[in-house]
Amino acid sequence: MKQLLEGLGLILLIQGAAGLVHELTGRLRGWGVVQHLPFADGYELYLSIALIVLAFALFAAAESRRSG
Repeated sequence: MKQLLEGLGLILLIQGAAGLVHELTGRLRGWGVVQHLPFADGYELYLSIALIVLAFALFAAAESRRSG
C-alpha cells in the first residue's frame, strides 16, 4: 500500500509540475493532463498547484503507514 501511495504521489507531482511549468512559461505543451481537461479552462494554474499539494499529502500518508 505504501508503494501504491508513493507511486500515485509521484504521478501527481509530475503532472502538477508539468502543468505549472506550462502555465508559467508556456513550455512542456501536451505533457500535463490538466491542459486537456475541458472543465479546467481558466483554472489550470490552480489545479496544477492542487495536484502538487495532493502529491505531498500522499507522500505524507505513505510515510505514516507502517512498511509491512
